[in-house]
Amino acid sequence: MSTGHRHKPVPLTDGLSEQYWAAARDHRLLIQRCRHCGSYQFYPRLHCTTCFAPDPEWVEASGRGKLHTFSVVERSTNPEFAEDCPYVFAIVELDEGVRLATRIVATPPGRLACDAPVRVVWPEAAVGPPLPVFAVTGDGGRESGDRGTR
Repeated sequence: MSTGHRHKPVPLTDGLSEQYWAAARDHRLLIQRCRHCGSYQFYPRLHCTTCFAPDPEWVEASGRGKLHTFSVVERSTNPEFAEDCPYVFAIVELDEGVRLATRIVATPPGRLACDAPVRVVWPEAAVGPPLPVFAVTGDGGRESGDRGTR
């Protein structure tokens, strides 16, 4: 079903996320790390979620991880995303241990498997900063199809 050309919503920035989105414009994936205990975290917060120390720093993530879980979106009630269907919504666990909500691209859904290795890719955005999405690397998908999520 074609809905005509619609712009996708642009991410809203605030004082906490401004540095993240600035880095995304340069195709760099940032996460926070506690200056006190070294724990990584994502999404941005004013304090460490492990030791509660204030002011975690932004660091560049490896951009590599594994597919934690996923779901194939066949229909969207949001008209801005209807033309994208079907697409794969996923939770990716980065090598640093944090999990991000994202999309998986460039791999047919029937070839996906939990724990498949993934890497960040940066599609161009029509408006605003690009959103990081992930692609399966190597032969991390599976041959046949049950999609199973965890």
